[in-house]
Amino acid sequence: MPVPDGDFALLKEAVRDAGALAMRYFGTDLRKWSKDADDTPVTEADIAVNDLLRARLMGARPGYGWLSEETEDDPARLARSLTWVVDPIDGTRAFARGKTDFAISVALVVDGRPALAVLFNPATGEFFEAAVGGGAYLNGAPICVSGCATIEGCRMAAFAPMFKNPGWARAGIEPWPEMEILERNSVAYRIALVACGAVDAALALNGKSDWDLAAADLIVHEAQGRMTTHDGKPFIYNRENTRHRSLLVAGPALYDALFAKVGAVRLPD
Repeated sequence: MPVPDGDFALLKEAVRDAGALAMRYFGTDLRKWSKDADDTPVTEADIAVNDLLRARLMGARPGYGWLSEETEDDPARLARSLTWVVDPIDGTRAFARGKTDFAISVALVVDGRPALAVLFNPATGEFFEAAVGGGAYLNGAPICVSGCATIEGCRMAAFAPMFKNPGWARAGIEPWPEMEILERNSVAYRIALVACGAVDAALALNGKSDWDLAAADLIVHEAQGRMTTHDGKPFIYNRENTRHRSLLVAGPALYDALFAKVGAVRLPD
């Protein structure tokens, strides 16, 4: 299904305004609490940004579906060909601590795959955008993944202790070589950093949700990168189950090297 004219402009304007709203809360004494379902943190800024985006996007496109981390799920989205997939603030822990590694992440998913994407870090001014088939951009300039081809010495966006886990040896996998590991709280922001070549790869072996991944997925693919689960499965969005077990993203050559190392790993159910 083609994306209607005007949706990309609508999306970009809404996310920019959401970024301005988020910055009014950033660095302040936020009200924050933990969600009953999974004990993850949420702040008044998450809710305010979510409400702004929903009003702007669904107000203009009431026939679309809506899936957001901060809205109770409505199964009506499953019958929609076009669905907004939203994380109002990906990296809430960082945001609440006054750290800048967070992002507003919004994608328009069409029949299971992102067709439009914006990812905005208003604290750093980084505005990533992509439309399917149109390339990826950072602050208006085209971006591309790095040409790194080897794991050793690569810049890896991941949780550092993961690489020291004894489970690697038990699975018969050789120790990881030296890498420059960058920890960033926001999964979406990590992927965007791969897309623009600021880091070479990102890897996670724990669960992620549609709203963590959908916008960044399109951005990195349009930047000529590859992104799948660790065992090579593509991401399909706006299904009943919005969880995904893992993440592997890199430029083509490094993706192949990483997949050769981790692709056969079996994660617990």
